Amino acid sequence: MPEYTLAPLPFAHDALEPHIDAKTMEIHHGKHHQAYVNNLNAALKDFPAVSELPVENLLVDLDVLPVPDATKNAVRNNGGGHANHTLFWDILTPGGSNVPVGKLADKINDTFGGLDQLKAQMNDAGAKRFGSGWSWLATDELGNLQVLSTANQDSPLSQNLVPLLGIDVWEHAYYLSYQNRRPDYLAAIWNVVNWDKVGARYDAVLAGK
Repeated sequence: MPEYTLAPLPFAHDALEPHIDAKTMEIHHGKHHQAYVNNLNAALKDFPAVSELPVENLLVDLDVLPVPDATKNAVRNNGGGHANHTLFWDILTPGGSNVPVGKLADKINDTFGGLDQLKAQMNDAGAKRFGSGWSWLATDELGNLQVLSTANQDSPLSQNLVPLLGIDVWEHAYYLSYQNRRPDYLAAIWNVVNWDKVGARYDAVLAGK
């Protein structure tokens, strides 16, 4: 039976310090993300045809998956956790990658009035998310950008949007260093955003890939 797997981090646990500490990265990736993968595989163990689908497809087609409602809920939570975290690790990099360029930069300027305004909107969405969840920069298939927040491990994919950049605001993402100071974490994480990867995701959407 096919199974979902946890890919290694693309950088060392301590590579994002001082903005995200090594112990948080070790626990977040190796414990929390691994648990989502394990739970997703367990939920789909009796549905091998479904488990052959890319995790993103599970979330896009969640309402019509040929599985019981209880399994759909497990896919929403654990498939969402797997997909969200896979993106999260991909759009982080030691030292960041400067600023958006190209078509993404132009669209950010047109939509939000500039990068600082985008950051402010995403930070506000993350700070106001009650309990656990995510702050997102997402796009529709035409390239229109929007900021949104989702609860728990819900994904913009389930809203027919493509996530470009996600900020995890579950407490396990920041509590060891920032305790209850979520806004401080939200301010710091921009120092390690990989805008090259975010821009590549946007270009892929515009290319219809």
